[in-house]
Amino acid sequence: MRATIEVSGLRKRFGQILALDGMSFTVQPGQVTGFVGPNGAGKSTTMRVILGLDAADEGHALVGGLPYPSLRTPLRHIGALLDAAALQPGRSARDHLLWLAHSQGLGVRRVDEVLEQVGLASAARRRAGGFSLGMRQRLGIAAALLGDPPVLMLDEPVNGLDPEGVVWIRGLLRSLAAEGRAVLISSHLMSELQDTADHLVVVGRGRVIADTGVADLIAAASDGRVTLHTTAHEPAMSALAHAGATATVTGRDTLVVTGLPGERIVALLNAGAVPFSEVATHRATLEEAYLELTRNAVEFRGATR
Repeated sequence: MRATIEVSGLRKRFGQILALDGMSFTVQPGQVTGFVGPNGAGKSTTMRVILGLDAADEGHALVGGLPYPSLRTPLRHIGALLDAAALQPGRSARDHLLWLAHSQGLGVRRVDEVLEQVGLASAARRRAGGFSLGMRQRLGIAAALLGDPPVLMLDEPVNGLDPEGVVWIRGLLRSLAAEGRAVLISSHLMSELQDTADHLVVVGRGRVIADTGVADLIAAASDGRVTLHTTAHEPAMSALAHAGATATVTGRDTLVVTGLPGERIVALLNAGAVPFSEVATHRATLEEAYLELTRNAVEFRGATR
C-alpha cells in the first residue's frame, strides 16, 4: 500500500456554508506535512472526509490509493487522532486499546507495545476517564499507532502535553516520517511546525492557499532583507546604491537593505572603508509567513483595542 493521502477537488456544503471549495493536496511519504489555516478554513471537515466520517458533495479523498470505507482493517492503513476525548471513560487505557485491537485482528502484545511507546505503561490499568488532557492525548496517539500504519493523521497532537511531552511528540513524528510514513498534522502552533514539519499545506475558506516546503515558505517571507548597523549612513547608502541595492533608514544607526545578500554588503562596506558594527540577514518565522499568507482568509477576527 502506498503511504499517501490524496485529496482531490473536495467540495462540501453544510446548508448555506461552503466548507470545502475544491480542496486538493497530496501528503507524501517520508515527510511531516503541516495542515494549517484559520478557524473555519475547512481543516476538520477535510480530515473527516478522509476518514469517511463526512461525505463530500464532489471530489474524493484516498488513503494509499483507496477510499477509507473500502479498507477492511483501516487502523492498519491509517492511524488518526481527531478527538482525544472520544473514549469510554469507564474503560482502562489498556482495555480501550484492546477493544480497538480486537476489531482489527491485532494481538495483546501490540497493545502493550504502544502503551510503552507513548509512556502510559504504568497507567495502563487506570480508567481513562480520570486521565489528564495530556494523558488522553497520549492514549489517542497510542490508538493511532496501534495498527503500525503507513499513514498517520493527527489533529493538534501537542494539545495538553507538558514540555517533555512536546519534545517527545516532535521526535516521534520525525522518526515516523524517517521510516517512510506519510504524516499529516493539523496545528495552530506555528513554532512547533517550524521545528517539526518538512512541508506545509495552508488552507483558507475551503481551498488551498499554499502547498510548499517549510524552508521555501520562510525564505520567501524573509524577502531578502538585511539589517545594517552603521553610524555612517550617507557613505553606506551611497556605496549600496551604486551596487544596485535599496537602503532605508529605520533608526539612528540602522538601515534595512534589499537587493544584495549580506556577504556582498560586507564586502562593499569593507572595500569603501565604511564603518559598521553588524550585518544581519532577516529570517522570517513560520508564524510571520503564515499570517501574511492567510491575512485575507481569516473569517473570525477579534476586535483590537
